[in-house]
Amino acid sequence: MGFQQINNINDLQEEISRLRVIENQQSVALIARVNSPSALFSTLLSLFSNKDEGEKQPGIFNQDFFGLLSRIVVPLTLNKTLFKHSNFLVKALVGLVSQKASNYISEDSIGGLWGKIRSLFSKSVKSKSPEVRKGMPAVPPPVVL
Repeated sequence: MGFQQINNINDLQEEISRLRVIENQQSVALIARVNSPSALFSTLLSLFSNKDEGEKQPGIFNQDFFGLLSRIVVPLTLNKTLFKHSNFLVKALVGLVSQKASNYISEDSIGGLWGKIRSLFSKSVKSKSPEVRKGMPAVPPPVVL
């Protein structure tokens, strides 16, 4: 999009018509962008966000259910249990740290942790199961009346 030299009236008219076409295209795009309430909300969020293209951590609205839930539950739980009699500054720091930590909590990380816990319990259940002798059939004991 370099600047062209306008030498005569025809060049000026071509440039005006080109700018009007661009204005129409942008107005159609703007109308489509604010057509619904959700589109308007996402437009407002994109105006106030300061994301870089290479940002690795997701924002608050780019997280899954577990990430959003952990943003609320972790600070409340910590402040009501471990830091119950702490001052305002400690509770504020706990809130900030747990908000940052919630970026790392996702459905995948919860699923991986659940799989590890389940495999630990399945190993302990398998080791406690009674061993069956190979030569003897499993016959139930006789019923005595």
